Formats: sequence, structure tokens, C-alpha cells
Amino acid sequence: MLLAIDVGNTQTVIGLFGDDPEADATGSTVSGPCEEGLLDHWRIATLPDRTADEQALVIQEFLGFHGFSFDEEVDGLVISSVVPRCTAAFREMTERYFGFRPVVIEPGVKTGLPVLTDNPREVGADRIANAVAAVDIYRGAVVCIDFGTATTYDAVSEKGELLGCAIAPGIDISLDALYQRADALRRVELLEPRSVVGRNTVEAIQAGAVYGFAGQVDGIVDRILEAIGPAVVVATGGLAATIAPYTRTIEHIEPWLTLHGLRLIYEKNQ
Repeated sequence: MLLAIDVGNTQTVIGLFGDDPEADATGSTVSGPCEEGLLDHWRIATLPDRTADEQALVIQEFLGFHGFSFDEEVDGLVISSVVPRCTAAFREMTERYFGFRPVVIEPGVKTGLPVLTDNPREVGADRIANAVAAVDIYRGAVVCIDFGTATTYDAVSEKGELLGCAIAPGIDISLDALYQRADALRRVELLEPRSVVGRNTVEAIQAGAVYGFAGQVDGIVDRILEAIGPAVVVATGGLAATIAPYTRTIEHIEPWLTLHGLRLIYEKNQ
């Protein structure tokens, strides 16, 4: 089995892939390529202070939910990380507890993705994984939107080349800034309001957030498409399903796009 770990600035997503690509954990038919062989997935807070031993304990508990052995049934591990301290901890954990080296998305790792930016080394590992997965699924030009700590818009050419990216402040940190700087405003659940014209403070914040970020998506995507031509627009990340229904440009939601890309990169390096 393969463990795929995507370490973001705020949250870490862990996916467990089995050997049967045709079924999920319940044995039912999967709904798309990103779910092929995905037995389970977990989302935890990214805590850079966690040691390798603490990370091992967390993963051991998750694996136990399925009755899997921590050190006997996992024979591969792949990591994308934008937090260097977590990268080091997961790397040490893998070598100590699993007895092999993980595949870490970093310079020198085979991805099959030409990166045409000025400095390819500064492109986030999660963005690489997203682009690899999108090229595999859609086989043409793609715009990958990842709703994470930052909202990233990656442009991939018809030839499968990562052309560049637009990066905007993420939804959560934007709302955090609003709450911190406006004493009369408070945190609210991110839901669709009854109307774009809020009748109370909660609905007003919800309207501004939901429709405001949806408008940002459409505005940026429109300009990217003007620059690169027609492309499939796919969204991923924790808040993709919340914002995408209120946009006109997002065509597909793939919650596990990054995990799928990690699996593909792992296979390229075997």
C-alpha cells in the first residue's frame, strides 16, 4: 500500500492507496480517476513542532481504523510539502519506522512535467502534483485552482507544461484578517446567505465571502484563458466545494487531485 502525504501551511492531507484501483474502501465502484485505489483519507492540522515519532503515532492510529499493520503493509510513501520542518519529520519517520526512503517532490525527482517558470525550484510541491494529476485526467490545457492557505491558479498548456501561476490570499486568512482588524465583526460559518444583500451582519459577511471569492475566481480565470486560450478549469482544496457552485468558470471539482498527482509521481520514480 502507498501513503500519500500532502503537507500544506494550514492542513495536512493523508491518503492511503491500496493495490486494487477499481474499488474504494467499501468495495464500491469509484467515481473518478482520483479515487482509484484510494482506501481512505484524513485531514489533520499542520503542526511543524511535531517530531518524527509523533507523526508516526498519528499515522499508526489512522491505519488502525482499517486494521492495517503500521510497519508490514505499507511499502511506499510519497510526500509533497511546503513546510520544511514537516518534510524533515516525515522523511525521518519513513526511514525509521518503515525502513525505506520516501519519494519527496523536490528537485531531482521525476515528475514528467516541464516547468516553464523563471525559477522552477520555487514552484510548490503541491502545485506540481496538481498539474501532473490534471494532465493525466484531462489530456489538454488546464487551469488548476487550489483553495488552500493561498488560492493558487496554475496554468497548464495543451502540451502538459506548467506555464505559471496567479496566487491570491486564501479564503481563511482573508476572513481572519477581517475579524482581526474589525472589532464589530465576528467569525461566521461560510455558507450561502439567503440573499447577496445581507439583512444582518452574519449574512452580510457570508454574502461578501461566498460571492466575493466566486467573483475573484471568475475574474482571474477569465484573464488566464485570455492569455493561454481555451482550457479545462478544475478546482481542488478544502473549500473548493463551497465556492465552486457560485462560479461560472469552474467545470470540475476534484477533492483528491493532489493525492492522485502524488501517486502518479511515486509510480514514475519506481
